[in-house]
Amino acid sequence: MDDRGNAPVFFCKNSEKGGRVPAGKRYLTLFCVDLEQKAIERIQMASEMSLRIYGEPLVITDSGGKDSLVCREIARRAGIPYEVVHNLTTADAPETVYYVRDTFKQLEEQGIRCWFHKPIYKGKPVTMWSLIPQKKFPPTRLQRYCCQVLKEESLKDRFITTGVRWAESLKRKNNRGIFENFTTDKSKKIILNNDNDEKRMLFEACTIKGKRICNPIIDWQDRDVWDYIRSERLPFNPLYENGFFRVGCLGCPMAGKRRYREFRLYPTYKRAYLRAFEKMLEIIRKEQIPTGWKDAQAVFDWWMEEDTPEGQMQLFEFDSWKKENPDILT
Repeated sequence: MDDRGNAPVFFCKNSEKGGRVPAGKRYLTLFCVDLEQKAIERIQMASEMSLRIYGEPLVITDSGGKDSLVCREIARRAGIPYEVVHNLTTADAPETVYYVRDTFKQLEEQGIRCWFHKPIYKGKPVTMWSLIPQKKFPPTRLQRYCCQVLKEESLKDRFITTGVRWAESLKRKNNRGIFENFTTDKSKKIILNNDNDEKRMLFEACTIKGKRICNPIIDWQDRDVWDYIRSERLPFNPLYENGFFRVGCLGCPMAGKRRYREFRLYPTYKRAYLRAFEKMLEIIRKEQIPTGWKDAQAVFDWWMEEDTPEGQMQLFEFDSWKKENPDILT
């Protein structure tokens, strides 16, 4: 496939043995520094801090995607103790869930602890389908509360790794780093953007727990990720071979127009969103909140097109949204 999802297979000739060997070392270089080795050193540093500060192993978060796969392999090669967790969003494709289950079974046979995290909202178990009615508006590019509740709220007092990369978006390039502390208070946020950041000693010395994050492959490009997976022959999520560029939640607003294809392939998920939107409208009507949406289909059409036909409400007209996003409105 290329950068759009077609991962190339790279091998270089081994003239001495007359065969082929993985060409990962040949392609995975950045300014003459091996990307794999840099990622290993980052994970080893994170592991040391996790054991020292938390007294527990580093946690590898696994979404079932290609970046998580690389992070798992890097952790294995780093020779550190680690655990693996998958956040059960309830909106992942069945193939992703099966892939993660198979992966966890293999890891557990090796003595590695793996588990599925089931999200909690307001003290109660929650799914994508029960969260939407409670929020009273659909998740959008501007307000991705689903990620916050279903993923980011987990593991508040652990050191974790993610597969976040700068190449994925300008926002991540500007707001994410190699090492981070997870906090909603921007004044207390520490982000290390390079391996020799002057704030590194502060980050290492701080003994306040909370959630800490290591993004070991943050400076990898899409091509680097696929080169590594193919050269090291790592088994990846089968959805990538079926034309998927990403394997997150089905219907994620960040997928744009690709959602139409997702819902054609998985109509059950479309029906699940429609039911959630209908329950959302029932609450809106019960609370007598003004809305231009006539029914669940109208909500779905607005959500898919991200356009507001005449008579329908803008996102910023919802009181619940305004309360949760004061910074955006000022």
